[in-house]
Amino acid sequence: MDTVEYSPGRAADIYGDISQSTVMMWHGAQTDSRAAMRPLAERVHRHGATVVLADWDSHADDGGRADLVASARFAAERCDGRPLVLVGWSMGGLAAAGLTFQAAQIGVDVAHTVCLAGAFMVRDPISAGPLPSSLSGTPTPFTLLHGADDDVIPADASGDFAAVLTRNSWPVDCVVLAADHGSIAGATYDPGADRYSPAVDAATLEVADDVAARIAAVL
Repeated sequence: MDTVEYSPGRAADIYGDISQSTVMMWHGAQTDSRAAMRPLAERVHRHGATVVLADWDSHADDGGRADLVASARFAAERCDGRPLVLVGWSMGGLAAAGLTFQAAQIGVDVAHTVCLAGAFMVRDPISAGPLPSSLSGTPTPFTLLHGADDDVIPADASGDFAAVLTRNSWPVDCVVLAADHGSIAGATYDPGADRYSPAVDAATLEVADDVAARIAAVL
């Protein structure tokens, strides 16, 4: 794993080389918390993918849009413009959906989008508004994974978004797993610090293994 700057002062971890399919991964609303997703990123890489795991700042004045767009363009340029697989967790999942809908305008080709416990009910940081209910353009396949024990974002959020995609004839696979809000991304929550951290316990890492295999299946 190498750590680079995808834009001045903004860091990303890179696993793998440009010969492999590239997975762009975004954490949730917790600013610059890519470390929390490292267990999942490592497991996706073991399946033969390059992973770009980027920090971004949801509390920036633009809601994190500049970071998200810059990191996606960085990943696309690094893999010579081949289509990316986007993977986002929580607010990052919302951002992944938002960027997918605007991929042509942003200049990034997206092959598949995977949202982990996506926060689809709040403002999308890419468009600065709610996700659209009417979709146009060439449909991109989505995989929505949500934890049955998620006490932060209810699994119904993914179910409702899946229904929007289906009504617009966009391919979607929505699966509820035996996981919570953190474990679905390979992370654990520390209530004392009010932060997510990379998991080290066997149960959470087993969930990360399952999620990584599901991501690898769409490469």
